[in-house]
Amino acid sequence: MSLDYNLILAVIGGMIILLTLILVFRIQAFISLLIASIAVGLFAGMNPTEVIKTMQEGMGNTLGFVAVVVGLGAMFGAILEHSGGAKALANFLLKKFGEAKASWALMLTGFFVAIPIFFDVAFIILIPLVYALQRRTGKSLLLYAIPLLAGLACTHAFIPPTPGPVAVADILGADLGWVIFFGAVAGLPAAIVSGPIFAKYISGKINVAAPMIIEEVNVEDSHVSVGLIIGIVTIPIILILANTFLNSALVPADLLTEIERDWLKMIGHPFSALIIANLVAWYLLGIRKGFTKDKLLEITTKSMGPAGIIILLTGAGGVFKQMLVNTGTGEMLARYFAEAGVSLIVFSFIAAGLIRVLQGSATVAMITAAGITAPLITESVDDMHKAMIVVVIAAGASMMSHVNDSGFWLVSKYLGITEKQTFQSWTMMTTLLAFTGFVVIWILSLVL
Repeated sequence: MSLDYNLILAVIGGMIILLTLILVFRIQAFISLLIASIAVGLFAGMNPTEVIKTMQEGMGNTLGFVAVVVGLGAMFGAILEHSGGAKALANFLLKKFGEAKASWALMLTGFFVAIPIFFDVAFIILIPLVYALQRRTGKSLLLYAIPLLAGLACTHAFIPPTPGPVAVADILGADLGWVIFFGAVAGLPAAIVSGPIFAKYISGKINVAAPMIIEEVNVEDSHVSVGLIIGIVTIPIILILANTFLNSALVPADLLTEIERDWLKMIGHPFSALIIANLVAWYLLGIRKGFTKDKLLEITTKSMGPAGIIILLTGAGGVFKQMLVNTGTGEMLARYFAEAGVSLIVFSFIAAGLIRVLQGSATVAMITAAGITAPLITESVDDMHKAMIVVVIAAGASMMSHVNDSGFWLVSKYLGITEKQTFQSWTMMTTLLAFTGFVVIWILSLVL
């Protein structure tokens, strides 16, 4: 199939405008994505009225799902954060693993904690534990910090109900249950390789002491039950996975009646699963722990702030996707790549990786790459492979964090390391994480 170069130039022009607005003029990514979407539509020959209708269509179709899930997820994470659950889990794992295997304990802590809590918040909550361990053992701070960061970064990018994969799954029309499954399958090896294994190597090259700040951590200061925390965190995941499994081809059709399936679909839907998790957390970690109703209202209301920007960015990504669909660019590229034999798995990873390296934000990279990839997904792509594409987009958007990413400076500041050392440790860690996750999914895509 031949390419319509006018449409290709329209997309390239839109991408150039997007990157210029973000990198040169420092305009917020939300409005930059909207302007770039308008540019694509106009360059492709749409009339102005069609452009506006397409923007409304893309925003509306996307936010109907994402706004609810991200909002509920933010409130859920805020209650867990303020209850002390993250520190309780970390303390428990450190005591079980012992100092000799503390890096593995911290990786697992990050892996579980980042399911309900935003990456930067979880890192700031848990970094005092890393400082305390370094002072106790005298080993390099990186031996403990890198595994924690790997666990946090991996789950935050790969596994719903964190905002990034939720947004990408919605734009691509992927089932969240399958995304959780493949995110975990790819995420755990990625966290291990980029976490404890890499930390052992890099800590031998860079010896860093804990900064002379922050309170010391008393491992007995938390009265939150670890079993309770794990149980509450896994409620939405279990419900969503159960819904996906029981309504898949793996379960005989006559096992459940139609009414039973309908009820399971409602209870296991991300909306219901997160509402249930919120109510359980609100009571067991809030009311039962002595929080007043007014305090819980304050905590959950404040959590809406960070959620708002994720929701708006996702909506703008949906606009960009819809513009590619309505101009016919997506269908043209889908046919071209299919005839050329280019794997969507590889294309998605490269697209997300390039956008991430160029503009810095993993969230913007994920949403933009999803907007580019979604129109290429045909009806022949099943739910499993859609979920795999979500995970490789998340992997690509995680790679090579450097000076244009706020995470780079957050890590540099809290670990007290130079820019060069941050490149050698954090940047390399994110790159290992990305490629390990990609390789696992690529292999799975060949055999499934």
